[in-house]
Amino acid sequence: MAEDGAVDEADGAWQVAGCHAVVTGGGRGIGAAIARALSAAGAVVTVTGRGEGPLKDLVADGGAAGYRLADVTDQASMRGAIEAAVAEHGPVGILVANAGAAESAPFHRSDADLFRRMLDVNLMGVVYAAQAVLRPMTEARQGRIVAIASTAGLTGYRYTSAYCAAKHAVVGLVRSMALETARSGVTVNAVCPGFTDTDLVAQSIERIVAKTGMSAAQADAELVKDNPQGRLVKPQEVADAVLWLCGPGAAAITGQAIAVAGGEVM
Repeated sequence: MAEDGAVDEADGAWQVAGCHAVVTGGGRGIGAAIARALSAAGAVVTVTGRGEGPLKDLVADGGAAGYRLADVTDQASMRGAIEAAVAEHGPVGILVANAGAAESAPFHRSDADLFRRMLDVNLMGVVYAAQAVLRPMTEARQGRIVAIASTAGLTGYRYTSAYCAAKHAVVGLVRSMALETARSGVTVNAVCPGFTDTDLVAQSIERIVAKTGMSAAQADAELVKDNPQGRLVKPQEVADAVLWLCGPGAAAITGQAIAVAGGEVM
């Protein structure tokens, strides 16, 4: 135990195995990969989302221990889902705030509703989930919070001003929370993937093809042109970064925004 009362994680007191982890937006893509990685490491994982089918499927094949339906843009919904998860599996030791959405439009056509949608799901979804778990974590003097942001939270991209604004806000939120919790035994970090091989990116490629007449291969190349590795990131690669941040070896890592983007310079 550290002198100020915080858990000294260097002594091995903190472990992922046996810890109750909640992953929002956990039914598919990056969220499902994170849930599987945490489950494989021995965590008891609850996934949340709005669509029951993918969540049930993930639980059925062992990727999570349970699921709860929740809308991250609704504070009461998110809090209720986490309270139910706690009643079933115990206090939350790990929160991965993964749920998000992306819409694109030129700035002059990005109205207030578009900005609100992006802020509601990408920023307030993190806020509501974190507020539901942070006090018990700080009282227990241990915990991990990881927000899935984006390289769009570290740099700017054309035609995504609302999305970039929301993801920049997530990175700022993480840095502020990390300072407030630095002596509590809780770490707060962001993982910032580049374009990742998910359904969301597949839909983006379809939109590019429809709007520009590019082939799917050309659209894919356009998305990865800033990635020095010249490829989409794999969801498992994002999950590996999250798993490390949740482990005992990352006790001194807090307030960071870690890019998983093939070497893209921010």
